[in-house]
Amino acid sequence: MALADDLAEWTDVDGAQYVLGRSLGLFSDRSFQQVKWVFWSNDPLGQALWDMLHALVEAGVLEYRDEPDHQFRWRTATPLDGLTDGSAPRSGV
Repeated sequence: MALADDLAEWTDVDGAQYVLGRSLGLFSDRSFQQVKWVFWSNDPLGQALWDMLHALVEAGVLEYRDEPDHQFRWRTATPLDGLTDGSAPRSGV
């Protein structure tokens, strides 16, 4: 549960993108300083991580607040509460 642990507290968007990327194995051998350009530029990977964070918010896994400074944290409630048994069609599938 590394992502849950890393996002236990409110984390700014750059840090949240970094820990998400790390949990996916993208930055396993790189420090934040080495990859911060991914989050601070118009980069497809940075945009994808931003989109994934917001998808996790929409799914109820993360919480988001825009003040101060666009932040994310792991939801303290069980993220899988309220999911169906899988029999309902998913949107976009």
